[in-house]
This record gives sequence, C-alpha cells and structure tokens, in this order.
Amino acid sequence: MMLLPLLAHGQTLEECQQAAERNYPLIRQYGLIEKTTDLTVSNLSKGWLPQVTASAQATYQSDVVAWPDQMQTIYQQMGLDMKGLKKDQYKVGIDVQQMVFDGGAISSQRDIAREQGRVQEAQTEVTLYQVRRRVNEMYFGLLMLDEQIALNNDLQSLLAANEQKLRSMWKRGTASESDYQAVKAERLNVMQQATTLDAQRRAVMRMLSAFCGMEVTHVEKPALIALPSQDEAQRPELKAIDAQLCLANAQERLLNAALRPKLSLFASGFYGYPGYNMFADMMSHDWSWNGIVGARLSWNLGAFYTHRNDKAKIRLQRDMAETSREVFLFNNRLELIQQNENIEQYHRLMNDDEEIIALRSSVRKAAESKLAHGIIDVNDLVKEINAENAARVQQSMHEIKLLKEVYDMKFTTNN
Repeated sequence: MMLLPLLAHGQTLEECQQAAERNYPLIRQYGLIEKTTDLTVSNLSKGWLPQVTASAQATYQSDVVAWPDQMQTIYQQMGLDMKGLKKDQYKVGIDVQQMVFDGGAISSQRDIAREQGRVQEAQTEVTLYQVRRRVNEMYFGLLMLDEQIALNNDLQSLLAANEQKLRSMWKRGTASESDYQAVKAERLNVMQQATTLDAQRRAVMRMLSAFCGMEVTHVEKPALIALPSQDEAQRPELKAIDAQLCLANAQERLLNAALRPKLSLFASGFYGYPGYNMFADMMSHDWSWNGIVGARLSWNLGAFYTHRNDKAKIRLQRDMAETSREVFLFNNRLELIQQNENIEQYHRLMNDDEEIIALRSSVRKAAESKLAHGIIDVNDLVKEINAENAARVQQSMHEIKLLKEVYDMKFTTNN
C-alpha cells in the first residue's frame, strides 16, 4: 500500500537513489561497525576495574632452606624440635591489582577504537555513495529508451498513414504495388526495432527494480537543475581521508602515553604452606593465611627506543592520506572540466535541434506531396521520414544527456 503512490506517478531519481542505498546489503555494515566499536570501547574501559587473579599450586622441591647441623644440635640440646621446611609446598591465593594512573593509555586506546570505527563507517559510506552512480546510469538509460520507444511509435504511426495513402493510390492505379510494399516493409522494420527497444527497456527496468528493492514501472524525467557549486566537493572520500588523519592523531597520543610511568595498587593473599614467616614454618608444618598490600610504580623505558621511528611512521601515514586527498581532488577537477565541456556542447547542440526538426518536417511533408504527384519515388519519401525521425531522436538524446551530465556533476561534487 505504501508503494502505490510511487507506482501511480513513477519513481523519481532521488527516490530510486534512496531506495537503492537502503536496499544495498552493505547498509547493514553501519550497525555492525557501531556495535563492534561499542564493545571494544567497553572492554577497554574495564581496564580501570580491579584485575583479580586466582591461583593454586602444588610443588615439590629437591631442596629447601634448613638449619645447619650445628644449629640443629644446639636446638635439640635446648629441647627444641626444628623440623625445617617441607619439600612439598602448597598455595591457594588471590592477587588483586588496581590501576591508579596509566599515563592516558586506556583513554588513548578508546579514542583509537572510536576513530577506527569512524574510518570503517566512512569507507562504507564511500562504497554506498557509488550506488548513486550506478542508479544514475540505469535511470537515465531507462529515460533514453522511453524516449526512443515513444519516437518509434510516432514513426510507426507516420509510416502507417503513408502506407494507407499508398494502398489507396495503388487501388486507384496512381501508385505501384511495390511503392506500397516498400513503405509497409519499412513499417515492419520499425516495429522490429520497437521489439528490441522494449526488450532492452524491460531488462534495464528489472535491473533497476532489483537494485532498488522495489517495483519500478516507469521513471520521471528530472527537472533541469542549476549547476551545483564547484568550489569545494563534499564527497565521502574526503571524509574518509579526514577520518584517517584523526586516527593517526589518536595513535600518536597513545605513543606519548606509552612514555609515561604507571602507578597501581596491589594486594595478594594466599592460604598454604609455607607462609611468609619462614622460621615458624620450619618449626610447624601447619597451613596459614598470608597477605601483602602495596603500591607499584613502573616505567617502561624501552618505549623510548622506538618512539622516534613510530612517530615517523605516523607522519608518513598523514602524508599518504594528504597525497590521497590531492590525487582525489585532482581527478575530481578533471572530471568536472569534462562535464562542463559536455554540458556546453549539449547546450549548443540543443539550440539548433528545433530548427532542424522543423526543416526535416517541412521536407518530409513536401516529399509526401511530391510522391502523390509522382515527382519522387517512395524511397525518397522513406529517406526523408527517417531523417525527420533521426532529428527528433537526436533532440531527445541531447536533452537527456544534458540532464545526465548535470546530475553526474551533482554526484561529482555532492553539492
């Protein structure tokens, strides 16, 4: 029901473009990128939560710390039984570490994850933007076929009218049967051309319908709009380059964060044997609770070794991105120059189209009169009819090609 209004008046170029973008499978990539980015940022944010490690171990040692024999003899004389440490040792414990200051590493990593998501979204937008070009090609191709079919129908009507005249003249004996048959054969030939055009139209229409994800029955000729501004292109390719530069900035901030020291608090506790009181454990082999808390300051000085080279690599990434921008803008300007020239060419051609058609129509009507008076043969009439039709086809093609160039320029600048 929602599509009925569209089917009633035909699809516009903008409707087809929007429908094609919504129907293109890559559109789902946006949601996937957003979800992936959110999950990555969420995981990185959990770096501020306490990091808890549970462990259990059992070991058997070939030797342990023990009192010298002389000391053991003295303890025995004093009535003390110094058993010494057992060679089998056990431990079940938990280690907890809380980051207090990481030098901005986690924040920089989250920025990088977000910028990577924006880069992927921008690249997806570039691909989706190309869908418009493909829609333009099929849409204006369909318009050209519609014009050719309409003109073919007019040509069939004109040939049929002359065929009827010649048939009457043949019946009255004022024209030969071959003249009548020649015009009829030409009309049948034009009908064959109509069959070919209709098959081409159905093929393009089915392709456009599949591309847009909706039934396209006929298309409307778009209005001739003013030429878009050519001062600064707003293409998604440029946004993708900007996203790459933002990603390079985030990567550089992470490099700087790696140079800073990190401060964390930690706590460790276990139940087992031996504990931290070695002397008591040498006299008694009982398991005990043990714990330790503290603060840890660490500084990875090795990050300084590669810092200069890593920053140089990021500068090269920026240079490559800027070079890509210059190449794109250069090619974009060349494309605009070609489109401007084509638009001027079609404007000049269209200035003479009406006069050419009027002259061809006048010559054709004169040829019909001459044929009726036996001055020319039927081949001359068919030649003038085809010449007039060719002039009308040229006028329609010039108009549609002009429209296509204008909308292609709109695509080139995205303004």
